[in-house]
Amino acid sequence: MSFPQTPDILNKRLLDASVLSHDLPSALEQIYAWMLCSRTVDNRILELFRQGLIKGTVTGGQGNESLIVPLALLADKSQDVISFTHRGLGGHLVWSGHVCDHLNQYFANAESPTKAREGNIHHGDPANRSIPMISHLGAMISNVIGLTDSQRRNGKNAVGFTFFGDGSSSTGDVHESLNLASLLSLPIIFVVENNKYAYSTPISEQFVKGTELWKRAAGYGIEGYSIDATDAHNAAKEFSKAIEKVRTTSRPILIEAHTLRLRGHAAYDTCDYLLPGEADSFLSQDGLPKIRTELVKLSSEEKVKKLEESISSFIETCIKVSLSTARPNPKDMQVDLFAPEQKAFAWKPVIDSETPEVKKETLNSAQAINKALKKILTERSESVILGQDIGTYGGAFKVTEGLLKKFGRSRVFNTPLAESACTGYAIGLSLGGNRAIEEFQFADFTTEAATQITLNAATMHFRSGAKCPIVFRLPAGGGLTFGSFHSQELESFLLSMPGLKALYPSTPQDAFNSLLAAYEDDNPVIIFEHKGLYRKGKGEVSWDPNYRSVWKPKQVRSGTQATVVSYGEMLHQANEACAYFEEEYEQSFDLFDLRCLSPLDLTSIEASLKKTGRLIVIHEGRMTHGFGAELVARLTEYHFTSLKKAPLRIGSLDLPVPFAPELESAFRPNTEKIIESITQWLS
Repeated sequence: MSFPQTPDILNKRLLDASVLSHDLPSALEQIYAWMLCSRTVDNRILELFRQGLIKGTVTGGQGNESLIVPLALLADKSQDVISFTHRGLGGHLVWSGHVCDHLNQYFANAESPTKAREGNIHHGDPANRSIPMISHLGAMISNVIGLTDSQRRNGKNAVGFTFFGDGSSSTGDVHESLNLASLLSLPIIFVVENNKYAYSTPISEQFVKGTELWKRAAGYGIEGYSIDATDAHNAAKEFSKAIEKVRTTSRPILIEAHTLRLRGHAAYDTCDYLLPGEADSFLSQDGLPKIRTELVKLSSEEKVKKLEESISSFIETCIKVSLSTARPNPKDMQVDLFAPEQKAFAWKPVIDSETPEVKKETLNSAQAINKALKKILTERSESVILGQDIGTYGGAFKVTEGLLKKFGRSRVFNTPLAESACTGYAIGLSLGGNRAIEEFQFADFTTEAATQITLNAATMHFRSGAKCPIVFRLPAGGGLTFGSFHSQELESFLLSMPGLKALYPSTPQDAFNSLLAAYEDDNPVIIFEHKGLYRKGKGEVSWDPNYRSVWKPKQVRSGTQATVVSYGEMLHQANEACAYFEEEYEQSFDLFDLRCLSPLDLTSIEASLKKTGRLIVIHEGRMTHGFGAELVARLTEYHFTSLKKAPLRIGSLDLPVPFAPELESAFRPNTEKIIESITQWLS
């Protein structure tokens, strides 16, 4: 569908800072035009919502235009990075796209930038480095840090812009991100949009009286100050100086921008919490009439009215076009959950580029993973490995030992204890063309980064079309007496959220293959690495041209008695149990190593189940809501009539992981308990 022709003034999306001094009328005209466009669109969206033509709800940027429009105009849209929030419609309009594109988003029609999968302001333009927002506002900041770093790594003199309100300034992600940007010395402008309310909560109930948010900058060793962002001319001057400084010094700055929210938090907000006279006070500070008055003095009333008429007419035409656009079709939703499979990388057919003459090596799983990481860093220049203590120390389990010394701190680096911000940073890197591999010290610590993993990375392709190639390495599982917070199996918890792929290798060869397969995938991939397997036995590891086979189950044993499915460390316990039954009772089993937990491909296992008619699922996770429940449900849903017996699930007790060896042994499955359970089940 063709869009209406844009007025010339709205084709000007870049404001050179020098124009503010040598041609002020032109600069103010450009700023006012975009502010007026933003205000008009915001107001019309609210009216259309009240008419029932826009669904859900809408938030508005009325009052915030004096902040967002000058900054967006001054930013270099060819290289800079940004992520707008609820009050940032004016920034979206300036940054990229036609007004109709943004209206289509609100109408949730077939031409919506998010294919109508996200509502109103929850969109961006990842191709042009505008990262789509999620409602967890603090969690978006670290994405900007990572993408800005990626731009810098790729030779771009980029600046990143992040926004958060006085309310979200209290979240941990904000503090983690400020510290991370300062630590890495990255050119980020942090903007606190202080409009004095977090939804209905006034700043008097958020902070101790007299708190000035910009002063927090000192705690992170960066510059900070406040500005009056109700005056667009003033805001433009302040932001131009900040952008120049940050671009030159590559040091972050924290700016507390005192701004306005002329309407409530969202369309349904009654604003009955405002103090008497407060709404009128806000209106008296509105930046739109301020800049109009200034522009009229420098130009003329007639010229300004002509500009206003042109913009108003254009927006009404755009609304008619967007209203007439078709409704969305749900047919591609499931297809778009994951980015499509890409051609395999051109890996060198060796496990170690430094010793190519060695065809095979006998390694444990920790050594195999180290070899795979080394291969990736050697052959893929875009790769970056990060995590706590992975540098000089080599990681909690010494899996990254030696990599820092060989590849340097720009490629292999320690992160502060800030799992959420560091994961968001890794997501940003991956959006920019780098491919990050993040090691969590223990799988348990992913709960600190749950928003980033499950709501940000996992949904990125579905809601924006952007690829998010990132690998999360999770040392998981018990048996080593590490207690409740270092021993959990979290596959069921994490994989209940759509958009994540997951591998769980049980052998050194599969561990090596899993890293390569996960790394080249264009989606976020979790690799569960059972801690008990890192140094439990060795196996031959060689270059395997069929390394992508880890995305499918592997049959380990053949038999007729039952179909047994397991993975990770439990696969070895299951194999020992199957061997026992075969040796002692001549009862053989089909045993499958699941390997890939998401997306599940159960074709070969289903064929086995049709043959045996009996199903046993063994996993270390707890029984209630455990991953085995999903496997049983899927395998029996269409093969119930083939079953000769109710399925058997074997898992851990529904308890936190206990510490003492005697207690942990009672908590989790082992070979003896598996044999006992199967014996009772078969009798």
